[in-house]
Amino acid sequence: MSFLKAEWNNLAMINYEVDPEILQKYVPKGTELDFWNGKCYVSFIGFLFEKVRVLGIKIPFHSDFEEVNLRFYVRHLDNGVWKRGAVFISEIVPKYAISFVANTFYNEQYQTLPMKHTLKVNENSREFIYQWKVSNNWNTIHVTTDKMPIAIEPDSEAEFITEHYFGYTKINENETFEYQVTHPRWQQFEVTNNNSKIDFEGVYGKEFAFIADLEPTSVFLAIGSKITIEDKRKL
Repeated sequence: MSFLKAEWNNLAMINYEVDPEILQKYVPKGTELDFWNGKCYVSFIGFLFEKVRVLGIKIPFHSDFEEVNLRFYVRHLDNGVWKRGAVFISEIVPKYAISFVANTFYNEQYQTLPMKHTLKVNENSREFIYQWKVSNNWNTIHVTTDKMPIAIEPDSEAEFITEHYFGYTKINENETFEYQVTHPRWQQFEVTNNNSKIDFEGVYGKEFAFIADLEPTSVFLAIGSKITIEDKRKL
């Protein structure tokens, strides 16, 4: 039985190229940074975590909520095969119990903050808005997209960002947890406008304040799907 079954829907993905040296201290043992066309990325993602069941059980008042995370990409060589995965620097949700379960059982970096979202379907477009409150200030991911879905092209940056099917967690300098995430290949809505306003220093500290001065390499909206998260194992 999968540890968790759910849906990840309407994933607004804002992607930045960064100096890989910035991320080295976060790279779990047994993995290495994963590059696309020589570029090292972090992604800032807002989405809806819905229809959550943990070990088959629906937890009252904790089955549908927003999440915002900051992640980067690694790979792990397992019996001659590269597994491509993500490492999460920060994950924000509005439910304390979600943070407790993720931090306790998966050693993740969840924190609990006030959050809200708005989804709009207009005549010729869609809007996706995710907000979270830090120090009495609301941060906002706000993207406008075309109305009709399109494919995520093979060998594209969007494919690189979305097609990572493992999570890796740095327990300490010598220990790493791996867990598998399963989902079908996603489609996307093409983003036509990005009006996001994020206080990177206020949310993530001085170390990541520099992101505020960067232009995203891409912004897109992955439609999402049902997913599973399998039980962890130690590398």
